[in-house]
Amino acid sequence: MPDSEIIFSVQESPEGGYEARALGHSIFTQADTFDELKRNVREAVQCHFDAGAAPPVIRLHTVKDEVIST
Repeated sequence: MPDSEIIFSVQESPEGGYEARALGHSIFTQADTFDELKRNVREAVQCHFDAGAAPPVIRLHTVKDEVIST
């Protein structure tokens, strides 16, 4: 039975834009804007799985590292 969702860890790229990596799958994509990233993630999932085998839900878990002084 296929998974009900696939989870991506999303981070801001040091070069600008965003990077997304799937947890438990070899899927990686990047984009300049968050809207573009969502389109790229959908496309990458469709390309990775056989027709009808992709999870119906894609979850984007956004991680933001913030550095503050003491």
